[in-house]
Amino acid sequence: MAVARKPEDQAVPPIEIARMRRRHLRRVLAIEGRVYPRPWSASLFLSELSQRATRSYVVARIGGFVVGYCGMMFTGLEAHVTNIAVDPDYHHLKIGSRLLLKQITEAIARGAETISLEVRVSNDGARAMYEKFGFSVTGVRKGYYIETNEDAYVMVVEDASSTAYRLRLQGLRDEVQRLERGRGG
Repeated sequence: MAVARKPEDQAVPPIEIARMRRRHLRRVLAIEGRVYPRPWSASLFLSELSQRATRSYVVARIGGFVVGYCGMMFTGLEAHVTNIAVDPDYHHLKIGSRLLLKQITEAIARGAETISLEVRVSNDGARAMYEKFGFSVTGVRKGYYIETNEDAYVMVVEDASSTAYRLRLQGLRDEVQRLERGRGG
């Protein structure tokens, strides 16, 4: 399979968000290996994908080529982002925002009132994106990332079912749509 590359001097084709399937795992694992010092295994992803009642995994594709993914776990009134990653060759295209929008929308549809995640304290870019989505730091997990002994911030949206939060999400959707129209996608 040919590897799709981001054209540096042209508009990027439309970005499609779709349910993660087994056939996507090769690319998901490749991204996982580029982004995380201790990547998840294929068997862990397969286990997560089999738990459809309590998990949701989506991929972002450009021209059918997987460039990012996001997972979420649902427990009662809470949803938890299990992982999110975008191929470094495709950063700064709002792919992470699109993935998170899709998952948060599903979480709200499933009745979630609280959404949580962990993020490396050193990951300023991801933290800034999460803050745009209304996440705020509620705690620190010391040494959470075992491979580097790095701490993680616990970030939470407390009022995901509120009208104010839905309006925030709509503003983010509008921003993404403006970008798509601006580049003809």
